[in-house]
Amino acid sequence: MTNESMREETIAKDLLKIKAVFFRPDEPFTWASGIKSPVYTDNRLTLTDVAVRDDVENALAEVVREHYPEVEVLMGTSTAGIAHAAIVGHLLRLPMGYVRGGAKDHGRKNQIEGRLQPGQKVVVIEDLISTGGSVLEVVDVLREAGAEVLGVASIFTYGMEKGRARLQEAGVKNVSLTNFDVITAVAAAEGYIAPTDRARLLAFRDNPADERWIGGKA
Repeated sequence: MTNESMREETIAKDLLKIKAVFFRPDEPFTWASGIKSPVYTDNRLTLTDVAVRDDVENALAEVVREHYPEVEVLMGTSTAGIAHAAIVGHLLRLPMGYVRGGAKDHGRKNQIEGRLQPGQKVVVIEDLISTGGSVLEVVDVLREAGAEVLGVASIFTYGMEKGRARLQEAGVKNVSLTNFDVITAVAAAEGYIAPTDRARLLAFRDNPADERWIGGKA
């Protein structure tokens, strides 16, 4: 098993253990868009479990060192990526900041918080990649400010086609600690879901708008 595969499996086990990623294929959640989902994701929970937090932050630091060795500044996404960017910045002795969802309506009306010089090489720290829209908004803000965005380091990605296509079109590299394929395989192997449910979960990931996976119809 490669170092990357070991990392993916370790983080998958961590996220499942603390229910940061939680599967409920027979009682789906409903997203704000109205799409029914068999998975709930809240990677903020990684911050409240010390052992899991250590695994996640050390793994993010490892990814940044391996894939983005030229990085000069870390920028977290608001709000979920802020704490992770701060901790990883501390581990790597790098400056960090974060990008707001919109510019402030008072003071200096900043959207980028923290010092960022034009031309600096930036890595964005994100907790979750689904369709890619929110992280690409952050990338756009940083690029408009003159930063050279080397890429993204994230905790988890669904690997949805829409997200992959958007990132590729924007020329943005993303390296996630683990992904939907790995976490569903671990969940089936360790009894979090029935082995037969994995195909239903992957069917959801491949086409979230197609609800035939509900009730075992995938």
